[in-house]
Amino acid sequence: MRLLDWGLRRLIRRGELTIIDSAGRRWSYGVPDPGRDPVVIRFTDPALPRKLVVHPPLALGEAYMDGRVVFEAGDILGLVELITANARWEDKQGPRSRLIDRASRMRGWLADRNSERRARRNSAHHYDMGNRLYELFLDRDMQYSCAYFADAANSLDRAQADKKAHIAAKLCLEPDMRVLDIGCGWGGMAIYLHQASGAEVLGVTLSAEQVKMARERAEAAGVAAKVSFKPLDYRQIEGRFDRIVSVGMFEHVGAAHYRQFFGKCRELLAPDGIMLLHTIGRFDTPTSGDAFLDRYIFPGYHIPTLSQLLGASEDARLITADVETLRLHYAYTALHWLRRARTAMAEIERLHGERFARMWEYYLCGAVGLFEHGSGCVFQVQYLRDRNAAPITRDYMLDEERRLRSLAPPDILGTAAPVAPVAQ
Repeated sequence: MRLLDWGLRRLIRRGELTIIDSAGRRWSYGVPDPGRDPVVIRFTDPALPRKLVVHPPLALGEAYMDGRVVFEAGDILGLVELITANARWEDKQGPRSRLIDRASRMRGWLADRNSERRARRNSAHHYDMGNRLYELFLDRDMQYSCAYFADAANSLDRAQADKKAHIAAKLCLEPDMRVLDIGCGWGGMAIYLHQASGAEVLGVTLSAEQVKMARERAEAAGVAAKVSFKPLDYRQIEGRFDRIVSVGMFEHVGAAHYRQFFGKCRELLAPDGIMLLHTIGRFDTPTSGDAFLDRYIFPGYHIPTLSQLLGASEDARLITADVETLRLHYAYTALHWLRRARTAMAEIERLHGERFARMWEYYLCGAVGLFEHGSGCVFQVQYLRDRNAAPITRDYMLDEERRLRSLAPPDILGTAAPVAPVAQ
């Protein structure tokens, strides 16, 4: 406990944390913060302090899953926010150690070699647990990626509808076009792009559960003749497409395959085509993934930096035509997901067990902390093969987005209780 105590005394400056160790001793850190409730936790495992020093996120997550961390005041979100708020990415000084940086890059390179076989296994781990879990905490269109909050008070359904409009506007869609959606999820984006433009859309995903639901949704919407779904790896896709969109899939490509991914996209994209990539990103230098996420949530994942995206796409001779960084939008999104998951916790426990439910809660809390205070963000990058493929100013994006947003169903245009992160 002494080494953990040493670290926490240097870390916790704002807000109050009290730890009661397995021997009953109390350890207190920080000072009162008017915007943050105190957190009091009790360790039931005498080995936990040492584990927290060696692998903090993994050890905390596993201890929470197993009930070896008991909250006597506050909850797991309060603890995660307390820790991340005291270690904000913006407040860190200087570059990382070169030795740590090189070791992290090597671990990431070794872990991120996602062959087609491994990619399918990784996808099944996360997405083929049954669709009911996702229905419990996602919006009604099953958008499992960062929403777009034009107003922090907007509902999740409104923000996800606005996200689809925001992306569609960057694609310059026409009715006679062929569109490829790489990593189509449960089909909401593909169906929306067809309904917004009349274009023919092919969605691909490695998840059998997602393909099944996406096809059912296309049939129910009466668009199956124009919107189809196939269980394909991006490396298996053939043909030419006027537009390519990929939302929330690139995180599963693996850093070792970035050049392969962009090379394939260039091959698939028509000479006058436009591609829009929406991916979780990070502000800082490349690093290996979080051990908890890699073990329990997204095996084989890698969060790219903008420099990694640009370097790999430049090698494929794709022109970076537009870059947008969404900063707090994913924090708002994850807070909505967490609130919904907590409301449905009894059913999640019934479906998957208490340990899984706690794992999922910790995962969503970690997402809040990553995008609220950590290095996490979302990049939207527009690519062209030909510099003349898109208008030379961004006015067309804004005009089309306003038009599309005005067409959203009336029942999602209201607002919800604000879920903005805790004040900085």
